[in-house]
Amino acid sequence: MKIPIEPGPVLDVCRAAAGECGRALLVGGLVRDRVLAVLRGEPPPPVRDLDLEVYGIGAEALRRLLERFGRVDTVGEAFTVYKLSPAGAGGAGEIDVSIPRRDSKSGPGHRGFTVEGDPSMDPEEAARRRDFTINALLCDPLTGEVQDPFGGIGDLRAGVLRMVDPATFGEDPLRVLRAFQFAARFEFRIEPATAALCRGIGLGDLPAERVWGEMEKLLLRARRPSIGLQAALDLGAVDKLLPELRTLVGCPQEVDWHPEGDVWTHTLQVVDAAAELVSDLPRPKKLVVMLGALCHDLGKPATTREIDGRLRSYDHEEQGVGPAASLLDRLNVHSVEGYDVRRQVLAIVARHLSPSHLYEERERVKDGAFRRLARQCDLDLLYRVARADTLGRRGPGAGGPRTGAVEWFRGRVESLGVAKGPPPPLLMGRHVLGLGIPPGPRVGDITDRVYEMQLDGEVRTLEEAVAAARRMLGL
Repeated sequence: MKIPIEPGPVLDVCRAAAGECGRALLVGGLVRDRVLAVLRGEPPPPVRDLDLEVYGIGAEALRRLLERFGRVDTVGEAFTVYKLSPAGAGGAGEIDVSIPRRDSKSGPGHRGFTVEGDPSMDPEEAARRRDFTINALLCDPLTGEVQDPFGGIGDLRAGVLRMVDPATFGEDPLRVLRAFQFAARFEFRIEPATAALCRGIGLGDLPAERVWGEMEKLLLRARRPSIGLQAALDLGAVDKLLPELRTLVGCPQEVDWHPEGDVWTHTLQVVDAAAELVSDLPRPKKLVVMLGALCHDLGKPATTREIDGRLRSYDHEEQGVGPAASLLDRLNVHSVEGYDVRRQVLAIVARHLSPSHLYEERERVKDGAFRRLARQCDLDLLYRVARADTLGRRGPGAGGPRTGAVEWFRGRVESLGVAKGPPPPLLMGRHVLGLGIPPGPRVGDITDRVYEMQLDGEVRTLEEAVAAARRMLGL
Protein backbone atom coordinates (compact mmCIF):
# COMPACT_ATOMS: atom_id res chain seq x y z
CA MET A 1 0.00 0.00 0.00
CA LYS A 2 1.05 3.58 -0.66
CA ILE A 3 -0.06 6.73 1.15
CA PRO A 4 0.32 10.35 -0.01
CA ILE A 5 3.21 12.37 1.44
CA GLU A 6 3.32 16.06 0.57
CA PRO A 7 6.57 17.67 -0.63
CA GLY A 8 8.44 19.59 2.05
CA PRO A 9 11.13 19.34 4.72
CA VAL A 10 10.33 15.69 5.52
CA LEU A 11 11.32 14.63 2.02
CA ASP A 12 14.43 16.83 2.18
CA VAL A 13 15.56 15.11 5.39
CA CYS A 14 14.83 11.66 3.92
CA ARG A 15 16.91 12.40 0.83
CA ALA A 16 19.77 13.71 2.97
CA ALA A 17 19.64 10.58 5.15
CA ALA A 18 19.77 8.39 2.05
CA GLY A 19 22.82 10.37 0.90
CA GLU A 20 24.54 9.45 4.17
CA CYS A 21 23.78 5.73 3.68
CA GLY A 22 20.88 5.91 6.12
CA ARG A 23 17.15 5.58 5.82
CA ALA A 24 14.38 7.73 7.31
CA LEU A 25 10.90 6.31 7.85
CA LEU A 26 7.71 8.01 9.02
CA VAL A 27 6.16 6.36 12.06
CA GLY A 28 3.28 7.05 14.43
CA GLY A 29 -0.20 8.42 14.04
CA LEU A 30 0.32 10.08 10.66
CA VAL A 31 0.95 6.74 8.96
CA ARG A 32 -1.96 5.05 10.73
CA ASP A 33 -4.40 7.85 9.97
CA ARG A 34 -3.44 8.06 6.30
CA VAL A 35 -3.69 4.32 5.81
CA LEU A 36 -7.14 4.42 7.43
CA ALA A 37 -8.17 7.25 5.10
CA VAL A 38 -7.07 5.20 2.07
CA LEU A 39 -9.03 2.19 3.32
CA ARG A 40 -12.13 4.32 3.82
CA GLY A 41 -11.77 6.21 0.56
CA GLU A 42 -11.41 9.52 2.40
CA PRO A 43 -9.07 12.46 1.75
CA PRO A 44 -5.84 12.49 3.77
CA PRO A 45 -6.39 13.97 7.25
CA PRO A 46 -4.49 17.11 8.22
CA VAL A 47 -1.01 16.61 9.65
CA ARG A 48 -0.93 16.68 13.45
CA ASP A 49 2.52 15.28 14.23
CA LEU A 50 5.48 14.35 12.08
CA ASP A 51 7.71 11.60 13.49
CA LEU A 52 10.75 10.25 11.65
CA GLU A 53 12.93 7.32 12.69
CA VAL A 54 16.34 7.37 11.04
CA TYR A 55 18.23 4.11 10.58
CA GLY A 56 21.93 3.66 9.93
CA ILE A 57 23.07 7.08 11.25
CA GLY A 58 24.34 7.74 14.80
CA ALA A 59 22.89 10.42 17.05
CA GLU A 60 25.61 13.06 16.62
CA ALA A 61 25.85 12.58 12.87
CA LEU A 62 22.07 12.81 12.67
CA ARG A 63 22.08 16.12 14.51
CA ARG A 64 24.63 17.57 12.10
CA LEU A 65 22.52 16.38 9.18
CA LEU A 66 19.38 18.00 10.58
CA GLU A 67 21.12 21.32 11.21
CA ARG A 68 21.28 21.81 7.45
CA PHE A 69 17.52 22.33 7.43
CA GLY A 70 16.78 24.54 10.44
CA ARG A 71 16.98 24.85 14.20
CA VAL A 72 17.49 21.60 16.10
CA ASP A 73 16.53 21.14 19.75
CA THR A 74 17.10 18.07 21.87
CA VAL A 75 14.01 16.89 23.76
CA GLY A 76 13.21 13.91 25.96
CA GLU A 77 14.87 12.77 29.16
CA ALA A 78 15.36 9.03 28.79
CA PHE A 79 16.43 9.07 25.14
CA THR A 80 17.39 11.57 22.47
CA VAL A 81 14.76 12.99 20.16
CA TYR A 82 15.61 15.93 17.96
CA LYS A 83 12.93 18.48 17.20
CA LEU A 84 13.62 20.08 13.84
CA SER A 85 12.07 23.48 13.17
CA PRO A 86 12.59 23.89 9.42
CA ALA A 87 14.00 27.24 8.30
CA GLY A 88 11.31 29.58 6.99
CA ALA A 89 8.46 27.54 8.48
CA GLY A 90 7.70 30.15 11.15
CA GLY A 91 7.31 27.55 13.90
CA ALA A 92 4.97 25.40 11.80
CA GLY A 93 5.79 21.94 10.48
CA GLU A 94 8.06 20.83 13.33
CA ILE A 95 9.43 17.32 12.89
CA ASP A 96 10.39 14.94 15.69
CA VAL A 97 13.40 12.91 14.54
CA SER A 98 14.94 10.00 16.46
CA ILE A 99 17.05 6.93 15.98
CA PRO A 100 15.34 3.58 16.64
CA ARG A 101 15.48 2.60 20.28
CA ARG A 102 15.35 -0.48 22.43
CA ASP A 103 13.32 -0.52 25.67
CA SER A 104 14.11 -2.80 28.58
CA LYS A 105 12.07 -3.00 31.77
CA SER A 106 14.11 -1.82 34.74
CA GLY A 107 11.50 -0.89 37.36
CA PRO A 108 7.79 -0.73 38.12
CA GLY A 109 5.24 1.53 36.51
CA HIS A 110 4.99 3.69 33.43
CA ARG A 111 8.46 5.17 33.77
CA GLY A 112 10.40 2.06 34.78
CA PHE A 113 12.28 1.59 31.51
CA THR A 114 15.86 1.79 30.34
CA VAL A 115 15.95 3.11 26.79
CA GLU A 116 18.92 3.16 24.46
CA GLY A 117 19.16 4.16 20.85
CA ASP A 118 20.56 1.74 18.29
CA PRO A 119 20.77 2.95 14.68
CA SER A 120 21.66 -0.58 13.55
CA MET A 121 18.22 -1.97 14.44
CA ASP A 122 15.99 -3.06 11.59
CA PRO A 123 12.52 -1.49 11.21
CA GLU A 124 10.60 -4.61 12.26
CA GLU A 125 12.58 -4.92 15.49
CA ALA A 126 12.03 -1.24 16.24
CA ALA A 127 8.30 -1.48 15.49
CA ARG A 128 7.92 -4.39 17.91
CA ARG A 129 8.06 -1.99 20.88
CA ARG A 130 4.87 -0.24 19.70
CA ASP A 131 1.64 -0.83 21.58
CA PHE A 132 -0.90 -1.82 18.90
CA THR A 133 -0.47 -3.22 15.43
CA ILE A 134 -2.19 -0.18 13.92
CA ASN A 135 0.56 1.98 15.45
CA ALA A 136 3.40 -0.25 14.25
CA LEU A 137 3.16 0.86 10.61
CA LEU A 138 6.10 2.58 8.92
CA CYS A 139 6.24 4.55 5.68
CA ASP A 140 9.12 5.44 3.38
CA PRO A 141 8.28 9.05 2.42
CA LEU A 142 10.43 8.85 -0.72
CA THR A 143 8.16 6.18 -2.20
CA GLY A 144 5.00 6.38 -0.09
CA GLU A 145 5.27 2.62 0.54
CA VAL A 146 3.92 1.39 3.89
CA GLN A 147 5.66 -1.37 5.80
CA ASP A 148 3.36 -3.52 7.92
CA PRO A 149 5.35 -6.05 9.94
CA PHE A 150 2.56 -7.01 12.36
CA GLY A 151 -0.69 -6.94 10.36
CA GLY A 152 -1.79 -3.42 11.26
CA ILE A 153 -3.44 -2.78 7.90
CA GLY A 154 -5.65 -5.82 8.31
CA ASP A 155 -6.63 -4.68 11.81
CA LEU A 156 -7.43 -1.20 10.53
CA ARG A 157 -9.62 -2.77 7.87
CA ALA A 158 -11.36 -4.97 10.45
CA GLY A 159 -11.71 -2.25 13.10
CA VAL A 160 -9.65 -4.13 15.71
CA LEU A 161 -7.18 -3.02 18.37
CA ARG A 162 -4.59 -5.76 18.83
CA MET A 163 -1.37 -5.66 20.86
CA VAL A 164 1.90 -6.10 18.99
CA ASP A 165 3.84 -8.23 21.48
CA PRO A 166 2.08 -9.99 24.38
CA ALA A 167 5.45 -10.48 26.10
CA THR A 168 6.06 -6.76 26.52
CA PHE A 169 2.64 -5.09 26.13
CA GLY A 170 1.83 -5.21 29.83
CA GLU A 171 5.06 -3.52 30.88
CA ASP A 172 3.55 -0.08 30.30
CA PRO A 173 0.24 0.47 32.12
CA LEU A 174 -0.52 3.58 30.05
CA ARG A 175 -1.36 1.21 27.20
CA VAL A 176 -4.60 0.26 28.96
CA LEU A 177 -5.73 3.90 28.72
CA ARG A 178 -4.54 4.14 25.14
CA ALA A 179 -6.64 1.07 24.38
CA PHE A 180 -9.90 2.62 25.46
CA GLN A 181 -9.22 6.07 24.01
CA PHE A 182 -8.26 4.54 20.65
CA ALA A 183 -11.38 2.37 20.82
CA ALA A 184 -13.42 5.57 21.17
CA ARG A 185 -11.60 7.64 18.55
CA PHE A 186 -11.64 4.98 15.84
CA GLU A 187 -14.78 3.14 17.00
CA PHE A 188 -12.80 -0.11 17.12
CA ARG A 189 -13.29 -3.19 19.25
CA ILE A 190 -10.48 -4.46 21.45
CA GLU A 191 -9.29 -7.94 20.51
CA PRO A 192 -10.14 -10.42 23.34
CA ALA A 193 -6.60 -11.46 24.24
CA THR A 194 -5.53 -7.81 24.37
CA ALA A 195 -8.51 -6.95 26.56
CA ALA A 196 -7.80 -9.86 28.89
CA LEU A 197 -4.20 -8.74 29.34
CA CYS A 198 -5.32 -5.15 29.98
CA ARG A 199 -7.59 -6.30 32.81
CA GLY A 200 -4.64 -7.74 34.68
CA ILE A 201 -2.40 -4.66 34.47
CA GLY A 202 -2.07 -2.52 37.61
CA LEU A 203 -2.71 1.18 37.05
CA GLY A 204 -1.79 2.61 40.45
CA ASP A 205 1.56 4.04 39.35
CA LEU A 206 0.16 6.19 36.56
CA PRO A 207 0.55 9.93 37.28
CA ALA A 208 -2.58 12.07 37.07
CA GLU A 209 -1.32 14.06 34.10
CA ARG A 210 -0.93 10.91 31.98
CA VAL A 211 -4.39 9.66 32.91
CA TRP A 212 -5.87 13.06 32.08
CA GLY A 213 -3.95 13.20 28.80
CA GLU A 214 -5.67 10.05 27.57
CA MET A 215 -9.06 11.07 28.98
CA GLU A 216 -8.87 14.42 27.20
CA LYS A 217 -8.17 12.71 23.88
CA LEU A 218 -11.16 10.43 24.48
CA LEU A 219 -13.48 13.32 25.29
CA LEU A 220 -12.35 15.73 22.57
CA ARG A 221 -11.33 13.54 19.63
CA ALA A 222 -14.01 10.86 19.62
CA ARG A 223 -17.32 11.18 17.83
CA ARG A 224 -18.79 8.78 20.40
CA PRO A 225 -16.80 8.97 23.65
CA SER A 226 -19.22 6.42 25.14
CA ILE A 227 -17.38 3.66 23.28
CA GLY A 228 -14.18 4.44 25.17
CA LEU A 229 -15.92 4.91 28.51
CA GLN A 230 -17.68 1.54 28.19
CA ALA A 231 -14.36 -0.04 27.18
CA ALA A 232 -12.73 1.54 30.23
CA LEU A 233 -15.42 -0.04 32.40
CA ASP A 234 -15.00 -3.43 30.72
CA LEU A 235 -11.20 -3.30 31.16
CA GLY A 236 -11.50 -2.46 34.86
CA ALA A 237 -9.98 0.99 34.40
CA VAL A 238 -13.06 2.82 35.72
CA ASP A 239 -12.88 0.86 38.98
CA LYS A 240 -9.15 1.50 39.33
CA LEU A 241 -8.89 5.10 38.15
CA LEU A 242 -12.35 6.72 38.18
CA PRO A 243 -14.33 5.25 41.09
CA GLU A 244 -16.72 8.21 41.13
CA LEU A 245 -18.02 7.04 37.74
CA ARG A 246 -18.26 3.44 38.87
CA THR A 247 -21.07 4.35 41.27
CA LEU A 248 -23.30 5.25 38.29
CA VAL A 249 -23.35 1.66 37.06
CA GLY A 250 -26.59 0.02 38.14
CA CYS A 251 -28.03 3.15 39.78
CA PRO A 252 -31.71 2.99 38.74
CA GLN A 253 -33.82 5.83 37.34
CA GLU A 254 -37.53 6.47 36.98
CA VAL A 255 -38.48 4.85 33.69
CA ASP A 256 -40.95 7.58 32.68
CA TRP A 257 -38.09 10.08 32.59
CA HIS A 258 -35.25 7.73 31.72
CA PRO A 259 -36.37 4.80 29.56
CA GLU A 260 -32.73 4.28 28.52
CA GLY A 261 -31.81 2.57 31.80
CA ASP A 262 -29.44 3.26 34.68
CA VAL A 263 -27.45 6.43 35.32
CA TRP A 264 -24.35 4.99 33.62
CA THR A 265 -26.26 4.35 30.40
CA HIS A 266 -27.78 7.82 30.59
CA THR A 267 -24.37 9.42 31.18
CA LEU A 268 -22.90 7.66 28.14
CA GLN A 269 -25.74 8.98 25.98
CA VAL A 270 -25.33 12.49 27.40
CA VAL A 271 -21.58 12.50 26.71
CA ASP A 272 -22.17 11.44 23.10
CA ALA A 273 -24.80 14.15 22.68
CA ALA A 274 -22.42 16.73 24.17
CA ALA A 275 -19.71 15.74 21.68
CA GLU A 276 -22.02 16.94 18.91
CA LEU A 277 -22.52 20.36 20.54
CA VAL A 278 -18.94 21.60 21.04
CA SER A 279 -17.34 21.87 17.61
CA ASP A 280 -17.46 25.69 17.60
CA LEU A 281 -15.91 26.12 21.05
CA PRO A 282 -12.27 26.69 22.05
CA ARG A 283 -10.54 23.81 23.81
CA PRO A 284 -11.09 24.95 27.45
CA LYS A 285 -14.83 25.42 26.91
CA LYS A 286 -15.12 22.11 25.07
CA LEU A 287 -13.63 20.50 28.16
CA VAL A 288 -16.16 22.23 30.41
CA VAL A 289 -19.08 20.88 28.39
CA MET A 290 -17.66 17.36 28.10
CA LEU A 291 -16.68 17.14 31.76
CA GLY A 292 -19.98 18.71 32.78
CA ALA A 293 -21.81 16.04 30.78
CA LEU A 294 -19.65 13.30 32.31
CA CYS A 295 -20.14 14.51 35.90
CA HIS A 296 -23.64 16.00 35.85
CA ASP A 297 -25.39 13.11 37.61
CA LEU A 298 -22.67 12.02 40.03
CA GLY A 299 -25.01 12.99 42.87
CA LYS A 300 -27.68 10.45 41.94
CA PRO A 301 -26.21 7.32 43.58
CA ALA A 302 -26.26 9.01 46.99
CA THR A 303 -29.72 10.57 46.61
CA THR A 304 -31.87 8.08 44.68
CA ARG A 305 -34.79 6.82 46.74
CA GLU A 306 -38.16 5.22 46.04
CA ILE A 307 -40.83 7.70 47.21
CA ASP A 308 -44.53 6.99 46.75
CA GLY A 309 -43.71 4.21 44.33
CA ARG A 310 -41.43 6.29 42.09
CA LEU A 311 -37.67 6.78 41.98
CA ARG A 312 -36.56 10.27 42.99
CA SER A 313 -33.13 11.89 43.26
CA TYR A 314 -33.89 15.09 45.16
CA ASP A 315 -31.00 17.55 45.41
CA HIS A 316 -28.72 15.38 43.29
CA GLU A 317 -27.40 18.49 41.56
CA GLU A 318 -25.82 19.97 44.70
CA GLN A 319 -24.90 16.53 46.04
CA GLY A 320 -23.00 15.88 42.81
CA VAL A 321 -20.52 18.70 43.42
CA GLY A 322 -18.49 16.69 45.96
CA PRO A 323 -17.87 13.61 43.80
CA ALA A 324 -17.32 15.82 40.74
CA ALA A 325 -14.65 17.76 42.64
CA SER A 326 -13.09 14.47 43.71
CA LEU A 327 -12.96 13.26 40.10
CA LEU A 328 -11.43 16.53 38.88
CA ASP A 329 -8.87 16.34 41.69
CA ARG A 330 -8.03 12.78 40.69
CA LEU A 331 -7.41 13.97 37.12
CA ASN A 332 -5.70 17.18 38.32
CA VAL A 333 -8.02 19.36 36.23
CA HIS A 334 -7.95 23.03 37.17
CA SER A 335 -7.34 25.90 34.73
CA VAL A 336 -6.70 25.25 31.04
CA GLU A 337 -5.12 28.01 28.96
CA GLY A 338 -6.03 30.48 31.70
CA TYR A 339 -9.71 29.44 31.82
CA ASP A 340 -11.02 28.06 35.11
CA VAL A 341 -12.38 24.76 33.82
CA ARG A 342 -12.79 23.29 37.30
CA ARG A 343 -14.94 26.13 38.62
CA GLN A 344 -17.19 26.09 35.59
CA VAL A 345 -17.69 22.31 35.67
CA LEU A 346 -18.62 22.30 39.35
CA ALA A 347 -21.03 25.21 38.87
CA ILE A 348 -22.71 23.45 35.94
CA VAL A 349 -23.03 20.20 37.90
CA ALA A 350 -24.76 22.14 40.70
CA ARG A 351 -27.10 23.96 38.30
CA HIS A 352 -27.66 21.64 35.37
CA LEU A 353 -31.40 21.51 36.04
CA SER A 354 -31.75 25.31 36.29
CA PRO A 355 -32.95 25.69 32.68
CA SER A 356 -35.82 23.28 33.35
CA HIS A 357 -36.64 24.82 36.73
CA LEU A 358 -36.72 28.33 35.27
CA TYR A 359 -38.95 27.10 32.46
CA GLU A 360 -41.40 25.66 34.97
CA GLU A 361 -41.61 29.11 36.58
CA ARG A 362 -41.55 31.00 33.27
CA GLU A 363 -44.72 32.97 33.98
CA ARG A 364 -43.22 34.40 37.17
CA VAL A 365 -39.44 34.34 36.71
CA LYS A 366 -37.80 37.73 36.26
CA ASP A 367 -34.79 38.78 34.26
CA GLY A 368 -32.71 39.12 37.41
CA ALA A 369 -32.72 35.33 37.88
CA PHE A 370 -30.88 34.89 34.58
CA ARG A 371 -28.43 37.68 35.29
CA ARG A 372 -27.61 36.20 38.70
CA LEU A 373 -27.21 32.72 37.24
CA ALA A 374 -24.74 34.19 34.74
CA ARG A 375 -22.58 35.25 37.69
CA GLN A 376 -22.26 31.61 38.71
CA CYS A 377 -21.45 29.90 35.40
CA ASP A 378 -21.22 30.43 31.66
CA LEU A 379 -24.84 30.13 30.54
CA ASP A 380 -23.95 29.14 26.99
CA LEU A 381 -22.02 26.15 28.37
CA LEU A 382 -24.80 25.39 30.85
CA TYR A 383 -27.29 25.36 27.97
CA ARG A 384 -25.16 22.88 26.02
CA VAL A 385 -24.88 20.49 28.96
CA ALA A 386 -28.62 20.81 29.69
CA ARG A 387 -29.45 20.12 26.05
CA ALA A 388 -27.15 17.07 26.03
CA ASP A 389 -28.86 15.91 29.24
CA THR A 390 -32.22 16.13 27.48
CA LEU A 391 -30.97 14.36 24.35
CA GLY A 392 -29.37 11.60 26.42
CA ARG A 393 -32.67 9.91 27.23
CA ARG A 394 -33.03 7.47 24.36
CA GLY A 395 -34.65 4.14 24.99
CA PRO A 396 -37.83 2.11 24.50
CA GLY A 397 -40.80 4.46 24.55
CA ALA A 398 -38.68 7.58 24.90
CA GLY A 399 -40.32 9.41 22.02
CA GLY A 400 -38.72 12.59 20.76
CA PRO A 401 -36.30 14.62 22.89
CA ARG A 402 -37.95 17.12 25.22
CA THR A 403 -35.87 20.14 24.29
CA GLY A 404 -38.51 22.85 24.67
CA ALA A 405 -37.38 23.96 28.12
CA VAL A 406 -33.70 24.30 27.27
CA GLU A 407 -34.42 26.09 24.00
CA TRP A 408 -36.69 28.53 25.86
CA PHE A 409 -33.84 29.06 28.34
CA ARG A 410 -31.40 29.73 25.52
CA GLY A 411 -33.74 32.29 23.97
CA ARG A 412 -34.13 34.20 27.24
CA VAL A 413 -30.39 34.14 27.88
CA GLU A 414 -29.58 35.46 24.42
CA SER A 415 -32.26 38.15 24.56
CA LEU A 416 -30.75 39.44 27.82
CA GLY A 417 -27.20 39.32 26.47
CA VAL A 418 -25.89 37.14 29.30
CA ALA A 419 -24.92 33.99 27.38
CA LYS A 420 -21.21 34.66 27.94
CA GLY A 421 -21.41 36.32 31.33
CA PRO A 422 -23.30 38.75 33.58
CA PRO A 423 -23.57 42.44 32.70
CA PRO A 424 -20.61 44.52 33.89
CA PRO A 425 -21.51 46.79 36.83
CA LEU A 426 -22.48 50.32 35.86
CA LEU A 427 -21.46 51.86 39.17
CA MET A 428 -17.80 51.65 40.12
CA GLY A 429 -15.98 52.62 43.28
CA ARG A 430 -14.67 55.82 41.69
CA HIS A 431 -18.21 56.97 41.08
CA VAL A 432 -19.07 56.56 44.77
CA LEU A 433 -15.87 58.29 45.84
CA GLY A 434 -16.83 61.15 43.53
CA LEU A 435 -19.89 61.69 45.70
CA GLY A 436 -17.62 62.68 48.59
CA ILE A 437 -17.57 59.35 50.45
CA PRO A 438 -14.17 58.48 51.95
CA PRO A 439 -12.52 55.15 50.99
CA GLY A 440 -13.67 52.21 53.08
CA PRO A 441 -16.08 49.26 53.27
CA ARG A 442 -19.06 51.53 52.70
CA VAL A 443 -17.97 52.12 49.11
CA GLY A 444 -18.11 48.40 48.32
CA ASP A 445 -21.44 48.04 50.08
CA ILE A 446 -22.97 50.80 47.94
CA THR A 447 -21.62 49.40 44.65
CA ASP A 448 -22.86 45.91 45.57
CA ARG A 449 -26.37 47.14 46.42
CA VAL A 450 -26.62 49.15 43.24
CA TYR A 451 -25.38 46.19 41.20
CA GLU A 452 -28.19 44.07 42.67
CA MET A 453 -30.60 46.74 41.49
CA GLN A 454 -28.99 46.61 38.07
CA LEU A 455 -29.42 42.82 37.91
CA ASP A 456 -33.11 43.29 38.71
CA GLY A 457 -33.42 45.88 35.94
CA GLU A 458 -34.15 48.73 38.37
CA VAL A 459 -31.20 50.76 37.07
CA ARG A 460 -30.20 50.70 33.41
CA THR A 461 -27.78 53.59 32.92
CA LEU A 462 -24.86 55.08 34.81
CA GLU A 463 -26.95 58.14 35.59
CA GLU A 464 -29.61 55.96 37.20
CA ALA A 465 -26.96 54.04 39.12
CA VAL A 466 -25.40 57.23 40.50
CA ALA A 467 -28.83 58.52 41.43
CA ALA A 468 -29.54 55.30 43.31
CA ALA A 469 -26.24 55.63 45.18
CA ARG A 470 -27.08 59.20 46.13
CA ARG A 471 -30.41 58.07 47.56
CA MET A 472 -28.70 55.37 49.61
CA LEU A 473 -26.31 57.95 51.00
CA GLY A 474 -29.08 60.44 51.72
CA LEU A 475 -27.61 63.04 49.38
